[in-house]
Parts: sequence; C-alpha cells; structure tokens
Amino acid sequence: MRILMITDVYFPRINGVSTSIRTFIVELEKQGHHVTLIAPRYNVDDDADYEPGTVIRIPSRRVPFDPEDRLMKRRLIDLHFRHLGMQRFDVLHIHTPFVAHYAGIRLARRLGIPVVETFHTHFEEYLFHYLRFLPRFGLRWAARRFTRTQSMAVDAMVVPSTLMEKVLIAYDVDRPLHVIPTGLDKSRFEGGDGDQFRIRNDITLNRPVLCHVGRSAYEKNIDFLLDVLILVKNKLPDILLVLAGEGPARAHLETRSVSLGLADNVKFVDYLDRDTELKDCYRSGDVFVFASRTETQGLVLLEAMALGVPVVSTAVLGTVDILQYEKGALVADDELEDFASKVVRLLEDEGLRRQKSVEAVEYAHTWSAEEMNQRMLDLYVQVMQYRAAGSRPMVQLRENI
Repeated sequence: MRILMITDVYFPRINGVSTSIRTFIVELEKQGHHVTLIAPRYNVDDDADYEPGTVIRIPSRRVPFDPEDRLMKRRLIDLHFRHLGMQRFDVLHIHTPFVAHYAGIRLARRLGIPVVETFHTHFEEYLFHYLRFLPRFGLRWAARRFTRTQSMAVDAMVVPSTLMEKVLIAYDVDRPLHVIPTGLDKSRFEGGDGDQFRIRNDITLNRPVLCHVGRSAYEKNIDFLLDVLILVKNKLPDILLVLAGEGPARAHLETRSVSLGLADNVKFVDYLDRDTELKDCYRSGDVFVFASRTETQGLVLLEAMALGVPVVSTAVLGTVDILQYEKGALVADDELEDFASKVVRLLEDEGLRRQKSVEAVEYAHTWSAEEMNQRMLDLYVQVMQYRAAGSRPMVQLRENI
C-alpha cells in the first residue's frame, strides 16, 4: 500500500503528534508499505534521517503566538502535485487541521483517493490557554464548528482515546469515528541509565527525584506540579523536580519556581535525544508526574512506564484510557493535597514503588505499536473499499480499546 500523509508539525519539532506520526510510519514501513510525508521545513538543515519513509519538506513561515511552530506555504505544496500524482497513492492521511487539512483535501480530490484524518489535539481546551482574551463559550463554539465543518470533507476520523471519541460525538461529527491510539515500540524504550543522567546534571544519586517530560506549555498544567512540589517539599525537603522540555511557558515556569522558593528543587533541561538522553532522563526519576488536562492520549505516560518508572498522574480526557486500571500508576485527584500525598506515599514506600515499576513495564508493553498499526491498516482498507464501491459510511462506528 502507498500512503500519503500530511501534517503541520513533525520532527525536529518535538511533541506527541510528531511522535505518533513517526511511530506509525516506522510500523507501516516494517510491513512493506511505503509512506510519503509532507511536512514543514523548520531549518535549512532539518533533513536529518528521522525515520523510514519519504519526507517532503515545504518552506514555511513562523506562527506569531507560538515560535516553535510553522505554517507551510500552501502554494508550494501544489508544486509537488505532478510528482505525487505519479506515485499512485491509495489513501491520504491528514494529521493536523491547519494548512495540512486544506492542502490534504485538495490533493486527495485531485488524486482521487480517500481521506482519513486524525484528531490529535483538543482545540477547545488548547486555544483557551493562548487566547484568554476571548470568552470561553466563544472558543468552545468556534472549536466545535471548526471541527464539524472539517470532518465533513473526510471519509473517516481517528481519535486516540475513547473520551476524545465522546468529545467529537458531542460536536455532532457525523463521520465514522475510530479509536486508534498510538502504540509503543518497546524496542525504543529499553535500557537507559538514570545514574548517568544524574551525574551529568549534578544530581546526587540518593536524592528523591520527580520527573516530567513534555513541552513547557501552559496547557500542560506544569504550574500545578510546582504547587504540588511545595507540599511534597514539606515532607521531603531534598525533593527535586526535573522538567525536561522547552516551550512558550519555560520562562514563566523558571520565574515562578524562584518566586515560590523552589529554585533549588526544580531543574530545567532542554529537549533530549529520544534514543539516548531521554531514556536516561526518565530512568533518573523515582516517580514520573503528570497533570495535563488537554492530552488526547498521553504517550509520555507509556514511555515512562516502559522504562519502569512508576507514575502519579491525574486521569483527565485522553489519559483515562491509559490510567483506568492504575497499572504502574497511582491516579490522583485534580487537587493539590491528594496529588502530593500520593507522590509522598510512592517515594516513601519502596515496596510499593518496586511493585508499580514491575507493573508499569508489563502494562506498557500491552500497548503494542504493531497492533495499533494493524488497526490503522484495517481502516485504510475499509475506506478504500467504500471509495471503490462509490459510497461512504455516514453512521458512527464505535471501536473501543
């Protein structure tokens, strides 16, 4: 099968969408399928060999309120149409709703192929953190109308979690919805040396460490973790929170950690190489902490678990599917005292921590990238068959994990 994908974000921009796309490309190529990905160009030297598949980089411009992101120049995508038309693609998969959506729909119509789109981001919540000057009810209305309108142009929509399926049903999206999470390639999350990470970053080997990996972004609710840290520090004065990742909220978080008297209890590190330093960072933590309210899945939870790091997290939106059985994790209320008490409990109870560590590895491996990829392939085949028959299903299809 020949699959054309298009996205407004990809490596070297690091986030869950990039990771999801790469994971599926790797699995598809392993099975002998060919994937071509259209993605923004970030720098003149970002043509690194990130993964299998063919990547077409499109010159792009910066986004005013988010300097990490880019918007592709749509007319330059059209210049590739003749070449793409010769590839005889079977299906087009859109991963983001901006330039990629509209350019993808245009390409699919010209190529005469069906379209699948993954709803990676809960924009109703996401936009609230960046457009606070607008009323929340207005953002909710706009996000719903935007999503519903876009969905009408595709053959099927993919969501990474069951709660995101419910969100789109509430939006009155009338296209088939398929719950297909991103799986974990366990071969990429083995090993790691936490002690070496601590040595490189001047962290004593016996110091209690909490770890958080993700963008330093307002929607990640890292301010909540700083407030939790104050309570944990009352019990464990030597506690350290490692925050790995860059983003628009980084300066704010650095300033706030100082104002809260946490300058010696928080360590900020930049983006890390996923195949080496990132695994070391995860393994340096005694506990992985997470409190985002906007995740459509929460891949970092699975990554931490796969490396044997027990988790304390709230279960909100997409993370509910991962955390519902509390395997390898303690689920906390979205409330400071409860979250802090569970962190302290896990840090002080070595037996419980070991138990959760073993559970975490076993549970993470049940989220197989190979299995999730097969679900995606089955969907591709389904939309191709409907297109060949000259029809498109209009009823909701429920596919649970």
